[in-house]
Amino acid sequence: MNDNYIHKGKRKRLAESLMQKGITDQKVLDAIKIVPRHLFIEPIFEHHAYDDKPFSIGEGQTISHPYTVAFQTQLLNIKPEDKILEIGTGSGYQASILYQLSKNIFSIEQSKMLFQKTKKLLSSVFNYKMNLFFGDGSIGLKKHAPFDKIIVTAGAPIMNESLKKQLKIGGILVIPVGDSKSQKMIRVTKEEGELYNYETFSDFSFVPLVGEHGW
Repeated sequence: MNDNYIHKGKRKRLAESLMQKGITDQKVLDAIKIVPRHLFIEPIFEHHAYDDKPFSIGEGQTISHPYTVAFQTQLLNIKPEDKILEIGTGSGYQASILYQLSKNIFSIEQSKMLFQKTKKLLSSVFNYKMNLFFGDGSIGLKKHAPFDKIIVTAGAPIMNESLKKQLKIGGILVIPVGDSKSQKMIRVTKEEGELYNYETFSDFSFVPLVGEHGW
């Protein structure tokens, strides 16, 4: 695996820049320092891999800004024992950040090409033991529910009721909701019974969530 001291130095500086932008969870910042983002993008972009910007990964999808990845992860307040579902495996970068915080990761991807490519990367290059699935992430993974935490890495047109129901009591769903160009980040915490607490955060821009409960 091509990961040298120059890459590690860039990750350290990236983590420092994210802290200046408001990321305060040290576990998240440490994960940013560990995961080699340059291995999740095309080699032609390697020089800019640790800039805080997205890159195309094909199939109309992107690897998100490091700030966005860190912000969503921080909102989840992950504990080591948490069972986590990611909707939209994409490049595998977000899943790899989550994996530094909990080893019980489930992730689903709707693009067959990306699913196959990323599964090989995560298992063969990184030797991560994740539960990866190909299918419609917008409906979640009812067979493996409930989850402590659910993260959606694509913009949804409306709040996803199916995913809410797959949370444990006290569980958290982080999902961007809005139109195809801009979304608000929503954190949903499942309380007793069918009660949910909603918190709204800043504007973000994700590729559209596709599927039965997407666009």
